[in-house]
Amino acid sequence: QLQLVESGGGLVQPGGSLRLSCAASAFTLNNNAIAWFRQAPGKEREGVSCINSSGHTITYADSVKGRFTISRDNAKNMVYLQMNSVKPEDTAIYYCAAKRGALCASPVNYWGQGTQVTVSS
Repeated sequence: QLQLVESGGGLVQPGGSLRLSCAASAFTLNNNAIAWFRQAPGKEREGVSCINSSGHTITYADSVKGRFTISRDNAKNMVYLQMNSVKPEDTAIYYCAAKRGALCASPVNYWGQGTQVTVSS
């Protein structure tokens, strides 16, 4: 069964770091752009970052630029989101999403189930 599975979420103090991982089963991510989204309580889901299939084109939301880093390891079929200097407003459920094509402009084809990130002292 085709699946995206996120891991690495948890409770972290403000200023701390977390690394989220996105793994795919039953298909390869190599030909797809992969994006991270998040949804905070009472808010709409928003895009956080995206990386194209080759890894050469990356985008970030203004709210995370300079703090978050997206990367991919196509050999391992994995995508990561390194979150540094986290803030309470980063608290949300984080989802990875496989785009239909190689570019970040492609529509989302598959969603993961999400992983909770809570930033609190």
